Amino acid sequence: MKTQSCPECAPQAPDLSVNLGGLLMKNPVTVASGTFGAGQEYADFFDISRLGAITTKGVSSEPWAGNDAPRIAETPSGMLNSIGLQNPGVEAFCQNQVKFLERQDTAVIVNVSGHSIPDYVHVIERLEQESCIDAYEVNISCPNVDAGGMTFGVDPVMAAKVTSACREATQRPLLVKLSPNVTDIAEIARAVESAGADAVSLINTLLGMAIDIRRRKPVLARVVGGLSGPAVKPVALRMVWEVHKAVEIPVLGMGGIATWQDAVEFMLAGATAVAVGAANFADPLASIHVLEGLTRYLEEQEISSARELIGALEV
Repeated sequence: MKTQSCPECAPQAPDLSVNLGGLLMKNPVTVASGTFGAGQEYADFFDISRLGAITTKGVSSEPWAGNDAPRIAETPSGMLNSIGLQNPGVEAFCQNQVKFLERQDTAVIVNVSGHSIPDYVHVIERLEQESCIDAYEVNISCPNVDAGGMTFGVDPVMAAKVTSACREATQRPLLVKLSPNVTDIAEIARAVESAGADAVSLINTLLGMAIDIRRRKPVLARVVGGLSGPAVKPVALRMVWEVHKAVEIPVLGMGGIATWQDAVEFMLAGATAVAVGAANFADPLASIHVLEGLTRYLEEQEISSARELIGALEV
């Protein structure tokens, strides 16, 4: 005797959608700026529209050549980079990347870089003309440039000024990427929140260095660089937790996320969404593995919505 199937009895797939400061994401997994280009290379490995959002490499008002080589160094459980936000500038980005991004069925976040406040504003004003762009991530935290970047992100007054100027240039969701190289990251988060940020993303890389003991010289041409990878995860997790408690706006968490378990930890600490960064270099499918593992976890735990994880840490 055949048993009748019961559609109503079948377990429902968990709701993965999240709202990141007005940016509606179909799931909470994106990629960290600077580790994914605009997605074209990774599209050879998987359907990047499966991601909750694509976050592009930093875009500046004019072409930036980046720093001299060597500018990459492996470290235990991580890597140092001193790329220096190399990119062809906003006009080239619009000419060469936008058509590809228009074809993707997911949200697009463009990371915006600048040496000065007018630089940031100029990039946003130009990108406002492109309909496929859903949100901006204002990078005030890169440690690998001599002007702009982290010099804005370590001072709450300057961080607020950059945020305010960018806020005036757009009505699209505005994320501000914070530096971990500060005494009190919550203070910076509160400053950009008060200046109009819709969300914050953290952390950017930690300032570090490596030395060639045979040459008695720094490994990196610029001496110092940004540390990323699993080594920074405990610091990133702590800072996400601190910022989540300090502000009302959502947090995009990143820093050493390589597995779905990492992603769950970040969401429990307070992240609304997570970004996979250096892990993309080791495994081009890392972000999809995180998404698939997170989905299985929700199913196994009988959690109906990914939003139930946000800030659910019991202390």
